[in-house]
Amino acid sequence: MASARFAQTVRQFSTSSIRNKLVKPPVLVFGIEGRYATALYSAASKQNKLEAVQKDLVAFKDLMAKDTALNGFIENPSLKRQQKQVVLGELAKKMNYSPLVANLFGALSENGRIQKLSGVITAFEKIMSAHRGEVFCTVTTAKPLDNVTLKDLKSTLQLFLKKNETLQLELKVDPSIIGGMLVNIGDKYVDMSMASKIRTYTNMIKQSV
Repeated sequence: MASARFAQTVRQFSTSSIRNKLVKPPVLVFGIEGRYATALYSAASKQNKLEAVQKDLVAFKDLMAKDTALNGFIENPSLKRQQKQVVLGELAKKMNYSPLVANLFGALSENGRIQKLSGVITAFEKIMSAHRGEVFCTVTTAKPLDNVTLKDLKSTLQLFLKKNETLQLELKVDPSIIGGMLVNIGDKYVDMSMASKIRTYTNMIKQSV
């Protein structure tokens, strides 16, 4: 059974021999969700089905957001694994999802981990973002930036990017930082807020008293 083979790949992912046979993802994702997402990425890469798989997963994620009954079914611990496997398999067939997505549903159900499906989808999306060279950045300021400042900010953030990477910028407003900004880009974090400076100066004064 295809889902059984997929489950076996996930179980053996931690061994070096199997890991060497997998297509290495552009970014590491951890935990059980990361193992399933990585195995799915490898399988989809070998079949040149990455975009199709992500499209199906996004569609299913949207379906879960709208259908409370579906969420309840997935999260219900009293239902048997086989029952969930059959129902989700039929749903995948009805929605014309990729066989790889159907295999994922089957493997998670068979292993009693279907409740982690949402986390697996999130982990897969993270891998795909890195695959496309997207670098996510969140900038928080005390008030909205004007157009000139925003343009300068984008130019500066581009310096953090490697060749063929693209910036995905999200702007947030938080008056509590008083002034300056907080920057999260990739795995980097920079606190240039006025609130942070005030805390630093306050601690220095307290230590000197």
